Amino acid sequence: MPSLTEWKVPPANQPRPGDYSFDLDRALTAVVGLHSIIPADAFSADTLGTERAGNGVLIDDGLVLTIGYLITEAETVWLHLGDGRAVEGHALGFDFETGFGLVQALGRIDLDPLPLGSSAAAAIGDRVVVGGAGGRTRSVASHIVAKQEFAGYWEYLLDEAIFSYPAHPNWGGTGVISTRGELIGIGSLQLERERDGRAEHVNMIVPIDLLKPVLDDIRKFGRVNKPARPWLGMYTHEIENRVVVVGIAGKGPAERAELKTGDVILAVNGEKVSSQIGFYRKLWSLGPAGVDVPLTVYHEGVTFDVVLTSTDRAKLLKAPRLH
Repeated sequence: MPSLTEWKVPPANQPRPGDYSFDLDRALTAVVGLHSIIPADAFSADTLGTERAGNGVLIDDGLVLTIGYLITEAETVWLHLGDGRAVEGHALGFDFETGFGLVQALGRIDLDPLPLGSSAAAAIGDRVVVGGAGGRTRSVASHIVAKQEFAGYWEYLLDEAIFSYPAHPNWGGTGVISTRGELIGIGSLQLERERDGRAEHVNMIVPIDLLKPVLDDIRKFGRVNKPARPWLGMYTHEIENRVVVVGIAGKGPAERAELKTGDVILAVNGEKVSSQIGFYRKLWSLGPAGVDVPLTVYHEGVTFDVVLTSTDRAKLLKAPRLH
């Protein structure tokens, strides 16, 4: 059975119990290790791998909140508790829009869940603990350095993501805990920013307030019970006020339309786009998955129009194995 690898956060970055008004050690027991196995023929296997490891946070009796990419198409999930026990879990589902994923423990977890706080109430400069599985030695005393829009290359957008520094080195699924001892976000990425002429790493965190409207649906249906956003299957970056295609997902609409890496998206439905955020907002405003998406594209000196028939990306994924 896989076990957590031995590593520690540098002592200077570890949270100290005396710095917080809540029981730090007790709160951190709610953060568990997560290890998932994905079939080799899964749609996400090539990009995310067939074996994924990270963290999750117990938020209810046996219910673990994590970041969705850790459990997408998982056929086996193990939860590793701080006392050395491993409990099998079932991937209940995830939400593409927020990025959250849920796992139900199939064995008993005798731990106190972490209460949900308010990410809207969190402010820049606030101290937070970015909690990893394994207690204080696997957690980072951090603070919020920004709250702003975040666009991801995989057709993903948050209106107000949270960014923390210093960054947690094993960020996926970490629990971001406020000074009230409440969960205010889940770690998603590590990013680099420039500050005072030098590069430093920050964590991008999905705010917990986004969970509250979708939690019941994910528990019941494995996804949010509303029409999916249109998905094109292209990876883009914003480069000098241009939306540039940097990759194409297999079996997606962009591949079927023979779009290529290096293409520049100039307009959506005749409306010019110069930013990733603008591109996504115009795309999603056209209607739900299945809607036709007219694009104006520039490729090696030639500008052309093409219509992509969008899809629901969930249709390309393997259904989770039922227990």
